[in-house]
Amino acid sequence: MVNIEDYIPLVGQSVIDDLRLLGERLKGKVIQHINSTPMGGGVAEILNRMVPLLKDLGVDTKWDVIKGGESFFDVTKKFHNVLHGRSGEVTKNDFDIFLETSEENIKNLDTYGDIVFIHDPQPIALVKKRSNNKWLWRCHIDVSNPNEKVWDFLLDFIIKYDSAVFSAPSFSRKLPIRQFLIPPSIDPLSDKNKELPQEMIDSVLRKNNIKKDKPIITQISRFDRLKDPVGVVEAYKQVKRYINCQLILAGGTAEDDPEGFKVLSEVKESANNDPDIHILLLPHDDIAVNALQRASDVVVQKSLKEGFGLTVAEALWKAKPVVASNVGGIPLQIKHKYSGLLCHSVEGASFAIKQLLTSPEYAKKLGENGREHIRNNFLITRHLRDYMLLFLSLYHAEDIVYL
Repeated sequence: MVNIEDYIPLVGQSVIDDLRLLGERLKGKVIQHINSTPMGGGVAEILNRMVPLLKDLGVDTKWDVIKGGESFFDVTKKFHNVLHGRSGEVTKNDFDIFLETSEENIKNLDTYGDIVFIHDPQPIALVKKRSNNKWLWRCHIDVSNPNEKVWDFLLDFIIKYDSAVFSAPSFSRKLPIRQFLIPPSIDPLSDKNKELPQEMIDSVLRKNNIKKDKPIITQISRFDRLKDPVGVVEAYKQVKRYINCQLILAGGTAEDDPEGFKVLSEVKESANNDPDIHILLLPHDDIAVNALQRASDVVVQKSLKEGFGLTVAEALWKAKPVVASNVGGIPLQIKHKYSGLLCHSVEGASFAIKQLLTSPEYAKKLGENGREHIRNNFLITRHLRDYMLLFLSLYHAEDIVYL
């Protein structure tokens, strides 16, 4: 595991000195993060890197995970989809299942932190245990157009928190509590983002029977309908009419996402045994993900909805040209025609991919700009600073802190 000093070559000594000063101010406070899964998905990925670094900065930080059965995660996946604006019926029985599992977690999970930091809707009801400690709710998803029935249900819990945290201005809602805007981040020194030798990249390609004889288009994401992997296949097919290329769709499924294997099946059906479409299940293989992104000529993230899209930041950090949907937190990372290309449809995605494959110098420049944009705005050191300032603001309610 890296320590905070290892980031000095990337962000400078002064940034690390500032983080250490903030860590000193939090001495004696216990920060307790709680989410729904220890692995799979962006929240667990961030916490896996952030918790040890907060400890290295002297902040007493713990991480706990709620328990839930298949029916509970079926319901929370349904919540996830309709909060993103997808159609779907949420029944009284769904709410009952959610509340029943929540009561079990309220009974069995100790909320011992001076600051209890709840991530996303799954553990939101734990706030019923609130005593004299501080409570934060972190919304990692796009709730700019939520199902009002589900949002109103969650709102009864949200208003009991001290503050709420959102990733982008468009996600914020009218609330009677303070709100903070803190976008997520990537860790440049993690296995998924660190520099790799060419031999390792080639080894991963060989292992997955991928040749470098034609341009590689790649989307890395969970097999989730909101990531639109079938749409990516359709965009690839349109590009293929003009440019002999290949497509990699790689990812896994999160432990709290019961739909993953159904979506994987839909993607395979759409691919129709095309030998140039490589569908890879990579559960928690960060080195392989890193290598595939580095081997790619264009990286795609054609999400229909997106809280932030860490895979966009990962690809940009590797100076790769990226084509991504103009949704959610993605426009925070991609400034159109400067640090990547934004699209609104399958046709738009295929047009942008063709443009990058036929204009390599332009593609290279977008990638270089993208890397600097991520360095300046979306590395974990900035995220640590924002979170520590947020923690301190809970004890100085009269001092409004804008992050």
